Amino acid sequence: MSHNPLAEVFGFPSNSFSEQAKRYRRNKLCPYNNKVPSCTKDKANDPLGVCSIYHKQTPVITCPVRFRQDWLIAENAANFFFGANTNWTSLTEVRLKDVNGQSAGNIDVVLVSYDERGRVLDFGAVEVQAVYISGNVRKPFETYMNHPEGWESVDWSRLADYYPTPDYLSSSRKRLVPQLLYKGKILREWGKKQVIVVQKSFFDTLPVLPQVGLEEAEIAWTLYDLERRNENFDLVLNNVVYTEYWAAINRISTPEAGRLEDFVEILQQKLDDKLDNPPDTQTIADIALQ
Repeated sequence: MSHNPLAEVFGFPSNSFSEQAKRYRRNKLCPYNNKVPSCTKDKANDPLGVCSIYHKQTPVITCPVRFRQDWLIAENAANFFFGANTNWTSLTEVRLKDVNGQSAGNIDVVLVSYDERGRVLDFGAVEVQAVYISGNVRKPFETYMNHPEGWESVDWSRLADYYPTPDYLSSSRKRLVPQLLYKGKILREWGKKQVIVVQKSFFDTLPVLPQVGLEEAEIAWTLYDLERRNENFDLVLNNVVYTEYWAAINRISTPEAGRLEDFVEILQQKLDDKLDNPPDTQTIADIALQ
């Protein structure tokens, strides 16, 4: 654990020290189409400018805005929603409400097709899911920002207690599944398609989803990776997986049972420990006999 855990900082590889990389770090800028020029991750006045971290020597995207590079995700989603030769544009952070007017959350990106008079013809929803982090990324970030050029001389293993690693399970159970259930169900009832944007390494941790053809698909899972090209990492489309809505939901949200024998063995171990080390406090039966 001696390498720098930070893959990209304010849009540039952590081992890049070009004048442009220095400028973005100095001014805390975001090159990936954030809602404002500056990075606003975590805190607007003290942003956590980490776009991706290294895991097994591979960059893992931890900021959803990172997926907006060159709006590749919008272009690929538009092909799924509308096909070719369609006028379309993107709208970000669109509030979705249920039948009672209660918010079901914001849709990350809504793509809208329109006619020559600017009237809405159709739309589709794009949900972007970066990966949650286990550990603490701010401490390594602050250590790096104090002296970026000296990152190779830092003993990063000293940060072992909060060394950042991807938490794929929390990312799917706590974020992705609720998003699909709440917002996705409304969109499906409206007959609108959805695109889920994730990194391939994240998708690979999900259960194998039953796939369908393009014509039957209600969801397109667009899987991206980061590839180092000269100075920077570039976002590239790795694969597209087409599924139906409920088939995907049921597969992701339904755990596969482990072996009953393994759970009984855990119970036996806990019972043995309890019997070998009985509590000092009185039991209810003891009190009743007094």
